[in-house]
Amino acid sequence: MMRRLQNGFSLVEMAVVLVIVGFMVGGLLTPLSMQLEQRKAGETRKALDEAREALLGFALRNGYLPCPAVSASNGLEDRNGENCNGGKRAGFLPWVTLGLPQLDSWGHIFRYSVTPAFANSRVPFTLATRRDITIGTRDPAGNLIGATAVNDIPAVILSHGKNGFGGVSEAGVRAGALAGSNQDERTNAGTAGIAFVTRYATDNPQAPGGEFDDMLSWVSPNILYNRMVAAQKLP
Repeated sequence: MMRRLQNGFSLVEMAVVLVIVGFMVGGLLTPLSMQLEQRKAGETRKALDEAREALLGFALRNGYLPCPAVSASNGLEDRNGENCNGGKRAGFLPWVTLGLPQLDSWGHIFRYSVTPAFANSRVPFTLATRRDITIGTRDPAGNLIGATAVNDIPAVILSHGKNGFGGVSEAGVRAGALAGSNQDERTNAGTAGIAFVTRYATDNPQAPGGEFDDMLSWVSPNILYNRMVAAQKLP
């Protein structure tokens, strides 16, 4: 009798197929994860731009900028009379007061800093009111240079990005410790709220300024004044 031919794959052939499928799936997952992170970054950038517009609208309506939020769980501005409570000028974005989302796409609360004179409700700011926030960046050689004029910005909004270094979650838990090499992210996480850095994103800790993925937006004094004048809120 003739032996019946066996149909199907051998174990070796099955192993080869599984290896090939594994490579294909791995090759697909990497682009998909990159697309997801790009989408999160885009959504956070949009939220930062909307926060800037909300701050401009708040100033147009009230004649001053809001104070930082009360806490990680209370998104109302922390105001005591005409000034920010306890002289606080840096903290969380007052998302409830502004009607905005609390968190960026990675689950961290947006940070916010405002020049105190611009948050005074009794003495509205004017064209002559001094600002005190400076934003820097890195040139192609890695040197820290100005992204804005010195002491020229009324207010800034910040996302701590994907790595979350310096960020705080909705539960009030700090996301992670800053490494010694994270010089620029350490500057952004500082409590003084008068100096910030915006630059290219990198996960290379050896890059000038260290690993960096923070995202910033700020209120331009020229745009703020232009809108206030156009609305006849400033002379």
